[in-house]
Amino acid sequence: MSNASFIDLATTAQVIKTAFRISLIVGSILALINHGEGIVNLSLSTNNIIQILLTYLVPYGVSTYSGVKALQSQQSQLNRTTNSDDVP
Repeated sequence: MSNASFIDLATTAQVIKTAFRISLIVGSILALINHGEGIVNLSLSTNNIIQILLTYLVPYGVSTYSGVKALQSQQSQLNRTTNSDDVP
């Protein structure tokens, strides 16, 4: 996976699964903190539901971004190691 694009890495199973898990955990905690009373009372407006969906989307995006950056950094280090081995 040398020099894979951001999109290529962001759509790998590893990144998607990790981001989804993080989103479920963090998003659920944040949704309960921010909208707990409305969730318990089943009194959510359309606006509240949109806010809750965004509450899950943000941790997914952050996790995806950090996962891709970590993979790119790892690939960059591997490339430097490989290239330094070629130098006499």
